[in-house]
Amino acid sequence: MARILPGASPMRQDCGSTSCAVGATEVVVTRLDQPQAAVRTLAALLSGGERQRASRFMLDRDRRRFMVARARLRQLLAARLGVRPATIELTLGARGKPALAPCCGDSLRFNTSRCGDLAVFAFSRSSEVGIDVEAIRPTPHADDIVAHFFAPPEREAYRALAPRDRPLGFLNGWTRKEAFIKALGDGLSYPLDRFAVSLAPGAPARILYVADPTAAARGWQLESFTPAPGFVAAVVAA
Repeated sequence: MARILPGASPMRQDCGSTSCAVGATEVVVTRLDQPQAAVRTLAALLSGGERQRASRFMLDRDRRRFMVARARLRQLLAARLGVRPATIELTLGARGKPALAPCCGDSLRFNTSRCGDLAVFAFSRSSEVGIDVEAIRPTPHADDIVAHFFAPPEREAYRALAPRDRPLGFLNGWTRKEAFIKALGDGLSYPLDRFAVSLAPGAPARILYVADPTAAARGWQLESFTPAPGFVAAVVAA
């Protein structure tokens, strides 16, 4: 079970998932490796386009995980909108961020992230939201990624870490930065060095600054959390 986020409501069990509220944002964590019978049931909720996407995965494991994640997203959205999962229509923003189609007629915002057999979902009715999850493991070329793409305060903080702390420090920074640009809706087209986050293990999760005045003016809430043993995640909302 994911740990309770700072200032969050207690975790709730929901169809094999755990969830909590972080301010106005609800976070749901679920495992994707399900029995074959459950996968078949969930696959029936998918649209034709989603089934086509699933068919493109070369590995059966990846295909099943994709189908479970999309079906669970449909179930979670439907539960919050009071409709059937199969009726949910999804669209993509200008830079590829998934959203509810206008015909759904609701202000609910959401974002998702997957890593291995774990999926995390964030929902908000008051603001755009972004979420990211990664498995805690050494990242190839992490030093080069930090040196070339992270903001100066992040580079300095990363270099100050003991070698044993750098894998988690990098992933702290990466998930927080990814969640932020997903909340913006700009994807990786937004320069990673135009804003800075804290990344030292054990230090509070914070957005240190945002160079773009328009983005900075929206105000941001950042939380970092452990959705399951061996994983780190972050959620950002305006």
